[in-house]
Amino acid sequence: MIKTLFLSLTLLIAGLVLATYFGIQHQNARTESLVATMQQLAPAASKTVDFSTLETLPAPVRRYFENVLTDGQPMIRQAELEQSGSLKISPKAAEWSKFYAHESVMAQTPGFVWDARISAAPLMHVRVRDAYVGAEASGDVTLMSLVAMGHETGAPELSSGALHRFLAEAVWYPTALLPEAGVTWEAVDETRAVATLRHAGISVSLEFRFNDAGEVTGIYTAGRYGLFDGSYTQYPWEGRFRDYAVLNGVKVPTYGEVGWHLPDGWWLFWRGNIREAVYTY
Repeated sequence: MIKTLFLSLTLLIAGLVLATYFGIQHQNARTESLVATMQQLAPAASKTVDFSTLETLPAPVRRYFENVLTDGQPMIRQAELEQSGSLKISPKAAEWSKFYAHESVMAQTPGFVWDARISAAPLMHVRVRDAYVGAEASGDVTLMSLVAMGHETGAPELSSGALHRFLAEAVWYPTALLPEAGVTWEAVDETRAVATLRHAGISVSLEFRFNDAGEVTGIYTAGRYGLFDGSYTQYPWEGRFRDYAVLNGVKVPTYGEVGWHLPDGWWLFWRGNIREAVYTY
């Protein structure tokens, strides 16, 4: 009897391990397919940074580019970012969940694939993949990379939210914020300016906040779409950045956090570190 129970338990565990393995391989293949499609849509040639074109930009924006970029350097074509940190999965959650993520970004034509594993319980994880590829946003959530828990795609509100994210995260691939990349800038005051990005018929704007050192310290918008209680709703959205360092020749913040200003209060949703950044030109 004991041997039979032990054998059954062993077979069950082996089956779960095998199923999880194949689930992980399937999700990896899906991520690789999205990245390959994104790469095919990107421009083949890269432009170079020209500081002489910055003269008409708002003063804090010009100082920022002169601080984090080098005159004459090639514009970033692709960025590969390794991230780790923690998420608070709901506004009322008491605990933070650790995550590790790899993000592939095409900087000259807006596109990204963010593939994360979030610790859910001992020996368990939730796989989350957010993407904006070919002017279409998508989101997938699976338990143990195997059991589908959620899928969203095609909604213009989802694409709008993805473009807001791309614009905010451009501090990690800063040539994407240049006018040559399609971003327009409007001054607010000596420490703030609004960046606007238009892509595939959707326009998004973010207020960027700068310090005297020529660093972006935060972003803000009064309305970014998010999925709340099953429907897309706009709420104020804010991000903060610090701890700048030179990673593979580009000066970027290595720490960031972002959250929503909800009717019930501030929800700090994501906080993380850039562990590594690799750039292709």
